[in-house]
Amino acid sequence: MGDLVNLNRRRKRSAREKSARQAEENRARFGRSKSERAIADDRARRDNALLDQHRIDKDET
Repeated sequence: MGDLVNLNRRRKRSAREKSARQAEENRARFGRSKSERAIADDRARRDNALLDQHRIDKDET
């Protein structure tokens, strides 16, 4: 005979595992610390400033 399985426990365990996988994916996708976000923002701001410095303005005549 096969092993007895409590279906409620099996369902809850499956839900926890699914939730854990989703949390891992979210940590990989969105998980940056505050300092990492600040560094990225500063870099983007510097890059935009550099591009603006090299912009060629057309004179309106």
